[in-house]
Amino acid sequence: MASSGESSEPSESFLRKRRGDALASDGLSHDSCGETAQDEDPTKYDKKVGVSLRTGTYWLTRVVLLRAIAFIYFVAFAVAYNQNKQLIGEKGLTPCKDYLRSVKRYVGGKIGSAALAYAPSILWFMDWSDMDANLDGIALVGMALSGFVLITGSANMIIMGALWILYHSIVNVGQLWYSFGWESQLLETGFLGIFLCPLWSLSPLPRRCPPSLVSVWTFRWLVVRVMLGAGLIKIRGDRCWRDLTCMDYHYETQPVPNPMSYYMHRSPWWFHRFETLSNHFIELVAPFFTFMGRRMCMLNGVLQILFQVVLIISGNLSFLNWLTVVPSLACFDDAALAFLFGRSGRARRTLLQIQSEQASGLEPRPSRGMLIRRVLNASLGILIAYLSVPVVMNLLSSRQTMNTSFDALRIVNTYGAFGSVTKERTEVVFQGTLSADPAGDRVVWEEYEFLCKPGALDRRPCLISPYHYRLDWLMWFAAFQTYEQSEWVIHIAGRLLANDSTVLSLMGHNPFQNRENPRWIRGEHFRYKFTRPGGGGAAQGRWWVRKRIGPYFPPVNLDSLRSYFLSRSWPLPASR
Repeated sequence: MASSGESSEPSESFLRKRRGDALASDGLSHDSCGETAQDEDPTKYDKKVGVSLRTGTYWLTRVVLLRAIAFIYFVAFAVAYNQNKQLIGEKGLTPCKDYLRSVKRYVGGKIGSAALAYAPSILWFMDWSDMDANLDGIALVGMALSGFVLITGSANMIIMGALWILYHSIVNVGQLWYSFGWESQLLETGFLGIFLCPLWSLSPLPRRCPPSLVSVWTFRWLVVRVMLGAGLIKIRGDRCWRDLTCMDYHYETQPVPNPMSYYMHRSPWWFHRFETLSNHFIELVAPFFTFMGRRMCMLNGVLQILFQVVLIISGNLSFLNWLTVVPSLACFDDAALAFLFGRSGRARRTLLQIQSEQASGLEPRPSRGMLIRRVLNASLGILIAYLSVPVVMNLLSSRQTMNTSFDALRIVNTYGAFGSVTKERTEVVFQGTLSADPAGDRVVWEEYEFLCKPGALDRRPCLISPYHYRLDWLMWFAAFQTYEQSEWVIHIAGRLLANDSTVLSLMGHNPFQNRENPRWIRGEHFRYKFTRPGGGGAAQGRWWVRKRIGPYFPPVNLDSLRSYFLSRSWPLPASR
């Protein structure tokens, strides 16, 4: 009996070794998570589909995160494709070619490391003779790559790195049109997404590249910073956040309201107080749940996602809230997200197979590539920790700044939103006339409409999120500044005088379409308020009431703008 027992152990060890060798040689021994996995047939595990997945692994979480990042990239590149030519193209309002030339002069007239550090972009190395084609090409490639990841759930470091470089190349030449905090947030999120993936493999569940806990925690750290930054800037900012009255104004005065904003603005006063208190809890308290174990971390994820959904429903805040959902997904492990993949889905069956092998000690032995990847993951953690130092110091500072980058590549940034809330909504309305005398008694002024921002009183607020009209958003800022502070407003006026098709493609209504060009353009300043649901104005089909404040800029024509344009090196508008 003793002899039999002694001989059985080496036999079992031998079989286990053979099994491990088979796994190691089954097409899985390539470097740095770059294999094309030759998995066993997952249908062998059909009988296990009712078995619960173990907690603490993130294979499915990675697939969900990659698809979510790809969705945001796709929207962002679609916005770029549809609007970049009008904003920063050859005939755009602020051509990126002129910007690159000014950067080149500033750094000494050479395209080198200094130029790349100031404005990292592959446009430096492209032919500038047709910048519109360059911008379209970058956007189309970005849409194609992100669409592939979105549909398949598969990605590698090459694809995710390319997406990050492509979007960097647009943001860094986008000037004021790309000056919003969500651009940096997308770049940071996209950078972290690179390290979720294997180097080469496009397998959704590459066996030799398990999701790194370091990578998962970088996403969690991102959502913690985003929410704390937003919460602290509110508490330190506008007094209405401390006396709980900000939501009395927010829905009406936010940049681009949607139809739900109209109704939520008229909520009872006590509901607005509850909203403000809930906002403070979710932004200032809930983020700390991330560090309190699995269940509390998931609770934070649920709260953050629900909070972003409410914001999506109640306003058009570009893809900001959709983007903030992405790092919140890292709060959930495979066991929590398995319902998204069906009880008999291939990904779930494959994961059950992987977990079964791990439980039996049959996982493949670490290869040199896997060891290199562990070093890479540790290096990522060290990099994020190092770059987080000034960000954390900013969070702790009484002089906190929001939406700021401390490194040229925007890898770790500060965030925040609505540190102050405007109490009145003002709008700039462009008006044109065919009259020769703009001050005449019989002059008739006709109004232009933007694609989404409030204008005509009977036009229903639009619903476009996660899409984004960049000009409409900038017009919101211009309305509480002066035209001297927003000179591009006068640039638009000049283009409208020429019925310029480039700028008019960013407008919703041109009153002079198929007519002669307007002779004069002026900007009028109005105060807008929502009508009351069920009131007289609403019964007449009006969503808004408005009162004139005064002129935003005086009537101008092409002759009066000639010297203004030349002094700023703007091309003179060419009449149609």
